[in-house]
Amino acid sequence: MKTKQVPVLITLVAGLVTCILGFTMHMGTGQFVRTLVIVLVSFYILGCIAKLILDKNFKEEPEEEATEEAGEETAEEDESKEEAGTIKEESIEK
Repeated sequence: MKTKQVPVLITLVAGLVTCILGFTMHMGTGQFVRTLVIVLVSFYILGCIAKLILDKNFKEEPEEEATEEAGEETAEEDESKEEAGTIKEESIEK
């Protein structure tokens, strides 16, 4: 699972909500900037934590799939080699 963008997306959504609320509440510029910086930093940290949790929980799944796919590819290669061997044997017999 691609989780590289998770902290950035969470931060941007939090920043958007903060901007909308700041404008609707007619917040002063200084207070708005301080609030926005605090929100962006805190939600970036929360996004990084969420990314770590997602990476940890979904790490095993691709490895299992890769192992299964490798096993299937090996089985397919063995079958194709056997078929090629029987074709060669048949052509030699003729």
